[in-house]
Amino acid sequence: MSTVIALETSDVRFPTSRSLDGSDAMNLDPDYSAAYVRVVTDADDHANAGLEGHGFVFTIGRGNDVQVAAIQALEHHLVGRNTEELLANMGATWREFVWDSQLRWLGPEKGVMHMAIGAVVNALWDLKAKRAGLPLWQLLSRMSPEEIVELVDFRYLTDALTPDDALQILRAAVPGRAQREAALLASGYPAYTTTPGWLGYTDEKLVRLAREAVDDGFRMIKLKVGGDVDDDIRRLRLAREAVGPDIAIGTDANQRWGVDEAIQWMSRLAEFDIAWIEEPTSPDDILAHAAIARGVAPIPVATGEHVANRIMFKQFLQADALQILQIDATRVGGVNENIAILLLAAKFDVPVCPHAGGVGLCEAVQHLSMFDFIAVSGSTEGRMIEYVDHLHEHFVTPVDVRGGAYRAPTAPGAGAQMHETSRAEYAFQ
Repeated sequence: MSTVIALETSDVRFPTSRSLDGSDAMNLDPDYSAAYVRVVTDADDHANAGLEGHGFVFTIGRGNDVQVAAIQALEHHLVGRNTEELLANMGATWREFVWDSQLRWLGPEKGVMHMAIGAVVNALWDLKAKRAGLPLWQLLSRMSPEEIVELVDFRYLTDALTPDDALQILRAAVPGRAQREAALLASGYPAYTTTPGWLGYTDEKLVRLAREAVDDGFRMIKLKVGGDVDDDIRRLRLAREAVGPDIAIGTDANQRWGVDEAIQWMSRLAEFDIAWIEEPTSPDDILAHAAIARGVAPIPVATGEHVANRIMFKQFLQADALQILQIDATRVGGVNENIAILLLAAKFDVPVCPHAGGVGLCEAVQHLSMFDFIAVSGSTEGRMIEYVDHLHEHFVTPVDVRGGAYRAPTAPGAGAQMHETSRAEYAFQ
């Protein structure tokens, strides 16, 4: 038996605004940051000695201290608790956090408190996977359908997805699990890259990085849009000339427009064979997304990185307000809630292409997509994980992206653990 003895937090910020990495129409000078958490236990048995759970919430600078404080507010839920009991029933553990009657008032189920819960839940999953000696994707995809369903809180979902629906989806995927795991280990999971597309980059840098992306095996790149329509047309023309007609080009407005503006703007960009328009408007406005989707068709609408919870995703799907669903590893309430969202996407037959454009997000979200491929959707068709070539060197198990594909991680854990030296060097003072 072991006990949780500490919930440690830190405010880590990287000065990416100096090179305009991550810049877009709404976020002009981001400093990629992490509100970081460590779950420490007193385990002294040989198998578990020294194992910790690591997680984080991704932010872009100011306010990261607020997110750290929200994580610290969860200390009473963990310190002094029996580790094995917490990890044995992660569905019950998730519900205990989310349904805290006092903390819940701060959401409910959205905002910094919900993301803080997600960071702690993800850290516990990291610890559980390390104790099992498996990467998180493999731990999850080897669970039975019944065990996976137990992880999900179906409250507010049953008008769209019931436990029986989820069991049916998961049981249908069981027969091919072993073959898909072997395929994943052999070939990886498809990726696309946003590295060429930041709005603050020069035309020359955009063209160079776009060509390098094709040479590296990527079949899709993404460009930020929404600053100036004539600039967007120029940049898209340069990108299309650089990559040729056979490489997909996605666009991302980062919530820049209203409905009419989005439709008009995208009508100007449609000549460049756009793969999707991402976050065209407020992430809270489901009906606006639905109207934009009708107005820009056949260009699909993609969104999700700022969608607060599974309930909103349910409504986006019910309203046909998105055609590409983008989960984020740290926006919602951690692994459990993302499993619910993956099941919703499978029920509505909508492809999932995760958001991963931030420090640690590539490392974290790959596990969810790989689990989805093996145990939920059973497919990679029309599905890709975003890749951005920034800051991976700060992680103990950085992503391995080669030939336009994420190579399946084999190290135990959820991929969120940052080097202690990096946490110290970039600690915000």
